[in-house]
Amino acid sequence: MDRDYPAPPVPAGHVEPAPRRVRGQLGGRTIFDTTRARYVWEWPFYPQYYVPVADMAPDVLVDEQRTQKLKRGVAAVYGLAVGDEQRPGSVRVYGADADPAVAGTARVDWAALDAWFEEDEQVFVHPRNPYVRVDALRSRRSLRVELDGVVLAESDAPVLVFETGLPTRFYVDRGDVQWPHLRRTDTQTECPYKGVTTDYWSVVLGDQVHADLAWSYAFPTRQLLPIAGLVAFYDEHVDTYLDGELRPRPVTHFTRQ
Repeated sequence: MDRDYPAPPVPAGHVEPAPRRVRGQLGGRTIFDTTRARYVWEWPFYPQYYVPVADMAPDVLVDEQRTQKLKRGVAAVYGLAVGDEQRPGSVRVYGADADPAVAGTARVDWAALDAWFEEDEQVFVHPRNPYVRVDALRSRRSLRVELDGVVLAESDAPVLVFETGLPTRFYVDRGDVQWPHLRRTDTQTECPYKGVTTDYWSVVLGDQVHADLAWSYAFPTRQLLPIAGLVAFYDEHVDTYLDGELRPRPVTHFTRQ
């Protein structure tokens, strides 16, 4: 086995009802508000929301008079228009002759909207996978992070973040980081489970700059409060020693955390 963490539990193509109230906003307007969304796993790692067309504001949909043949049937292509905000080609609407699991729903491109909400909490990047568990646990295992033989961080009390389908991430107190090797950048990323990053750093070793290898969440979601203010390194590009043993560098489909 080429990994030491659980694989995603749901295959691509899986469909389930979403019991949460889901809303989408564009241009200051709520364009759909539904308690009948469906989770559709277009790939195993996380689902996409498919929203009943009946729960969308009809005046925001712009019929582009074209269709696409997709795995679940033929979908009509629509754009979105709210005032000056235009999002062409951002909605796929499945008619009655499509797969019954998605018939009568609209698949809205996540990035086309200004904000998505589950109940009254904003969600970033993609829906939270109902089959994913995320735990942040303080540990007494020793951790050392190196790059090209240079120690970047060393801790005897890291916080380990276990997320279904992803390798373990290691967060350390700022006092355990060798800051002379780090240079702050303007990069910001989002995570549906952790929130929005507040800091990113590149690692500078001599003339070599390794871009955006460390990050931090000053204000993570309530579920991940143990990592607030701590620093994690991009394990795919550094050497991580846990209890003195070098861990294999993970290979993932994701570029940032």
